[in-house]
Formats: sequence, structure tokens, C-alpha cells
Amino acid sequence: MKPAPFEYFAPQAIDEALKLLQKYGEEAKVLAGGQSLMPLLSLRLARPAVIIDINRLRDLAFIRSEPDGGLRIGALARQRAVERSGQVATQCPLIAAAMPLIGHFQIRNRGTIGGSLAHADPAAELPAVSLTLEAEFVVRSTRGERAIAAKDFFLGYMTTAIEPSELLTEIRIPATRPRVGWAIEEVARRRGDFAMVGVVTLVELNGNDTCQNSRIVVFGAGEKPERVARAERLLCGKRTDEHALAEVAKAVTEDLDPVSDVHASAEYRKEVGGVLTRRALHNAFKRAQKETA
Repeated sequence: MKPAPFEYFAPQAIDEALKLLQKYGEEAKVLAGGQSLMPLLSLRLARPAVIIDINRLRDLAFIRSEPDGGLRIGALARQRAVERSGQVATQCPLIAAAMPLIGHFQIRNRGTIGGSLAHADPAAELPAVSLTLEAEFVVRSTRGERAIAAKDFFLGYMTTAIEPSELLTEIRIPATRPRVGWAIEEVARRRGDFAMVGVVTLVELNGNDTCQNSRIVVFGAGEKPERVARAERLLCGKRTDEHALAEVAKAVTEDLDPVSDVHASAEYRKEVGGVLTRRALHNAFKRAQKETA
């Protein structure tokens, strides 16, 4: 099939793009890498009156280190560029580890960081990783700029807090603290497919190798990535022993309320979610202990 007719704009500057978004609002769709939007257009599942192609906004394709050790990534940074970035690998290795799981390299060559986050597919890796890292999203409009915490950004199935007149411009990643370990685990039918269920974990250890802070995020199981608060509380004060990890994994299984669809049943997602949690926490603890050594 071919897309329904639309009006096409290719702004040369951010301010020009913002004026177009202000003018057309909900009638417009933003085109970045096009890896999600173009299939929707071709199948006529999306029928915007206006397409705003932002690929000429080179100022949004950056990766920058902050003096405090944090990281800023422009919304137009290609996924492949982030995957290959030494800055990202050094300052935020969790993002570097997640990138190869996103589709296939041809998709990552075109796909953008901002596009994946704004599309907010619940089975995508980057929304879950950003929630785990407690990232911030900077959005701009003709009215100004605001920052949205990751916990407030993903509202539901493919729905975010970005208003129709706003453009996602950058992602801010806080500096990684000492004695922190992380892991991402997922199950997909084939490598490069969307996850049927996945888990991202982060643990921070004290001097006794005891967990003092944790984040456990499940994705691919519901309408958006979710932190499992009870499991996080259970993990605090624990060491990396099999009994403790089994207890936390059980809490994830019990608290998950996943959907059933053509890819997997709710029961499968609950069971596998617990297994992946245990595996991810084991790996996160190992990484944190290496940081401590």
C-alpha cells in the first residue's frame, strides 16, 4: 500500500520546525529516522495531514559529556552512532549494551534515539532503559522549553507527555554513581525482534556489597515500561545470594499484570519476567562488585 496524501515540510532550523508544529498540532507527524512512522504510513494506520521532516536539523544530532559525568544525547542522534560511541560506552554502558538489541543494524543506521523514545513502543528497549537510568527528556515549543522526568514521560500505549506543539530535542542521562551495576535481559522470537518480555535492572552497593538502591523495570509486558516497586524494596539491604534473588523474582512475577496477545500469553510473560529478573539482578550485582573492587 501507499501512504494517504499529506503535505510535506522539511524545515532547516529548529525554530522553523516549532512554528510548523504550533500551526498544525495534532494534524502533523514528525519524521526522524522513519523506522516506525513509515510502515504506519504505508499501511495507512497513520494518516497525518502534514509530515514535518526534521532530518535537516543537524543541531539535534549530538552526543555530549557533561562536567559532572552526565551525558546529553540529541534526539536526532542515530542509534548506530550511539552504539559505536566511546563516550556512551564509558559514561553509560547500559545504553551501549541495549543498542545492539534494537532491531537490526540497518534499522539502527537510520533509527534515532528520539524517534524510539517518542514512539514509546512498550516492547522497545530504550524507554525501559531511560526509565531505569532516571533520564530527563527536553522538549521545546514556540512557548519555550521544559524537562520531563522519564517516570512522567511514558503515559500509556505509544503515548507520551509530549504535546502536539512540542518537539523532543534531547535526552539527559545522569552521571553513573560509583558501585553501580546494571543488566538488561529480554526474550524475543528472533534476534532483532521486539521483546515479548524484558527486564532492566540497576543496583547500587555499599561498602559491604549490600544493595542500598535498586531499580527493576519490566518492558514488553504491558502498555508501557514499569518499575516494580515492591521488588525494589525487597532487594534493598540484601546481598547477592540465591535466596534473596529468588524472593525478588517471585515478587516481580506476582506483581506483574501483563497482557496476552499474538506474541505471548500473560502467564508466559509473568513466568519469564521473574526468570529474567533473577538473571538480570545476578549480572547487575556482579558488575557492581567489580566496580567496588
